[in-house]
Amino acid sequence: MSRWQYTKRSAVASRKRRECLAALALTPIAAAFGTSARALAQGSPAYPNPNRPISLICPWQAGGPTDAVFRSLAEALGRALGNHRIIIENKAGAGGALGAQHVAQLNPDGYQLSQTPLGIFRLPYLTKTSFHPVNDLTYIICVAGYNFGLSVRTDSPWKTWQEFLADSKANPNKIRYGSPGIGTSLHVTMEDLSQREKVSWVHVPYKGSAGSTAALMGGEVDAMAGTPPWGMVEAGKVRVLNTWSANRPKRAPDAPTLKELYGIVANSPWGLAGPKGMDPKVVKILHDATRKAMDDAKFLEVLERIGQEIYYMDGPAYTQFARHAFDNEKEVVERLGLAKKEKA
Repeated sequence: MSRWQYTKRSAVASRKRRECLAALALTPIAAAFGTSARALAQGSPAYPNPNRPISLICPWQAGGPTDAVFRSLAEALGRALGNHRIIIENKAGAGGALGAQHVAQLNPDGYQLSQTPLGIFRLPYLTKTSFHPVNDLTYIICVAGYNFGLSVRTDSPWKTWQEFLADSKANPNKIRYGSPGIGTSLHVTMEDLSQREKVSWVHVPYKGSAGSTAALMGGEVDAMAGTPPWGMVEAGKVRVLNTWSANRPKRAPDAPTLKELYGIVANSPWGLAGPKGMDPKVVKILHDATRKAMDDAKFLEVLERIGQEIYYMDGPAYTQFARHAFDNEKEVVERLGLAKKEKA
């Protein structure tokens, strides 16, 4: 064997040894990142990504009843998702529609969700909107429902709904009531009652229940339509004149329901939705985790304290509810003469 042949064979063997050692050195790294590599090859990483928080949009003012319920739900949902980070964003205005309008324009990756109050199905009939409340959203789960009522301060002259009505008829356009905004379920129900009783009130809209409650206590308005501020009711500062759910609440046993008075129920279910086109697997993860969170003791305590109750629907049932509500709200808005006016 010549020296040249020996040297060549030695070089080849040396190169193979280096390649083998390099491969062995990379094996642990490949094993560690194998799952991520496969996930990237298939699309996005597993949901939810532990390094990416989920944002829940509360379309009402911070400090209001929905905000309190939402923050409690976020904590329970985070635990149900394995201590995942959940962020609350407040986007108040437009009768609670800003959250749904915002997420409808986003990537449907499951990291931006919004509360969907009943008013979003009514809004397109009241004003021009940039989204369709049925077609542009993925409905994940219905969570709870509001228990509304009409409340006044205890130092007001009205001790009953009948006294309030009598004074309203004797003094048209004198009594002011606050609500969380134009076109909300509160505003629409008060318009319905005004037509039924042939009375005229002055509607003062705010961006949420926190604003209308503060206005009531500060004397800016004479009454407020919304979730009764139960802490103030129990403290003897606020009186509930009527309630809008099917049954009288335990904390206002003397206040008649609208069902008793007029045969109507005006509670307002709400849930969670994301942009249209969400991955069904992601929707199921969010649905199942939220359903678990709805059984959380702390969440249920806040729900009871605020005056809301569980109103569960899964994604398909909630989607069907959305379609029905969208059609029904058109009839309500037209009947009350609130429909938007088309430009000539």
